[in-house]
Amino acid sequence: MMTNIYATIERPTLLLDAVRAQRNIARMALKAQRNRLRFRPHFKTHQSAEVGEWFRAVGVTAITVSSMTMANYFAAHGWDDITVAFPVNLREIAAINALAARVRLHLLVENMAAVDFLATRLTAPVAIWIEVDAGYRRSGVAWDDGAALTAVADRVAACDRMQFQGLLTHDGGTYAARTHAAIADAYATTVQRLNQARRVLAVHGFQGVELSIGDTPACSVLDDFGSVDEMRPGNFVFYDWMQVEIGSCTWEDVAVTVACPVVAIHPERNDVILYGGAVHLSKESLRRADDSPSFGAVVYLEEDGWSAPLPGAWVRSVSQEHGIVHADDATFAALSSRIQVGGLLGVMPVHSCLTADLLKRYLTLDGATLTMAPFPNSMSSQLVASG
Repeated sequence: MMTNIYATIERPTLLLDAVRAQRNIARMALKAQRNRLRFRPHFKTHQSAEVGEWFRAVGVTAITVSSMTMANYFAAHGWDDITVAFPVNLREIAAINALAARVRLHLLVENMAAVDFLATRLTAPVAIWIEVDAGYRRSGVAWDDGAALTAVADRVAACDRMQFQGLLTHDGGTYAARTHAAIADAYATTVQRLNQARRVLAVHGFQGVELSIGDTPACSVLDDFGSVDEMRPGNFVFYDWMQVEIGSCTWEDVAVTVACPVVAIHPERNDVILYGGAVHLSKESLRRADDSPSFGAVVYLEEDGWSAPLPGAWVRSVSQEHGIVHADDATFAALSSRIQVGGLLGVMPVHSCLTADLLKRYLTLDGATLTMAPFPNSMSSQLVASG
């Protein structure tokens, strides 16, 4: 660390270890190259043009985003092959047409209503992926609904402004896994289902249909991706406490931690009160062994970054601005000897995508501030709306 960055921190601040992040990027890019996969990383995690340049440095030319607003932001920073990995929002047709005239834009469809609308309203060419629900039950055409898959593909093929690219899915099932074997099993099931959907389309004359997958656990753990053509992981750039618990990475791979001011210490109940709550960390939680929630792992902030997570301490609850750290007796004794009111304590976030979206800028360990996309974040809007 070149400077004492901690002396400058006044409020919850997202620390970024650029060395770890760039190492994560290089490792995933090499894995894609070894497997001859198109590497189209999801930029929704970092949302930063400056971090995006780290991907360019390893040869990335195509990216994934989660909204048209994000697509426009990255297009303005020179990215010209962009997938919006969210079912197409028809109310943004003007933005879609404007961007499609400037870049190679990929859109997701999962119903005939969307395809029929695009067929009559598109003014520029787009690539189309049919989103497939391979069992996650979020969005997409059911993997075993051959009639629906064929109907959508036929309608896409009938429009000269839509180029049918292939089948795309997000395998949320790997996030429930806690072993590498379980991740591999979930991935194998997803790819088997995608291949079945592709075979159905092949029977109806669709050849060269590509398969695109995109979950960080499988992309991190596996070395053989079977018959897929493209990988779109996003969270891996930073990882987080959830990915450590899943087994996707170790804590030494996690590239972000939130530095939180300590505002109170309550030894009578082994609690430390942080300025760092739901509007900073999010309300995403993991279940502990006793089924109580943890809203983040607790770490010491050190000269060269942060420590390993303290095994006997966790963020037990969050409200809007408050984070309450609880510790067992032995851990609290050690913790209270190292921190004081007015000091700082680190929280390794459960879900770095949400935490980054809330805090909107990074402070690197050498003291640089990296900005993120300037559009309003969705998470804080939801928190305000819900009171």
